[in-house]
Amino acid sequence: MKVAVCSQGDSLESKIDPRFGRSSHLIVFDTDTGDTQSFPNPSSSSAHGAAVATVQFLMSQGVEAVLARNIGPNADSSLSAAGIVVYSPEGDTVKDALAAYKEGRLSKHSGATVRSHRGLSSGRRE
Repeated sequence: MKVAVCSQGDSLESKIDPRFGRSSHLIVFDTDTGDTQSFPNPSSSSAHGAAVATVQFLMSQGVEAVLARNIGPNADSSLSAAGIVVYSPEGDTVKDALAAYKEGRLSKHSGATVRSHRGLSSGRRE
């Protein structure tokens, strides 16, 4: 199973990015093989539709779960439609969040955690 973490950088030591659609990077971890890949989020500077485009990118990578602090309504509905489960990460780093996920300590999001932003600049939360 592939799990993605919204990250501020490209390594396991990077801080978790509080944003989803405009997170700086997406770290994808394969629970079956232990492989980790880092991707700059192709939607991080999009003027509109960053959340939906980020979901499409995650789908193209075969991601089945995402660890994200804040999910807006568009991201929530797109992730749900894609069958991608969203968990609230623990800790400060990607490594911390993945450890908590592997240990089964994370809780699932039950809907959007922030209101819609409709394409605000990358300095804003999504």
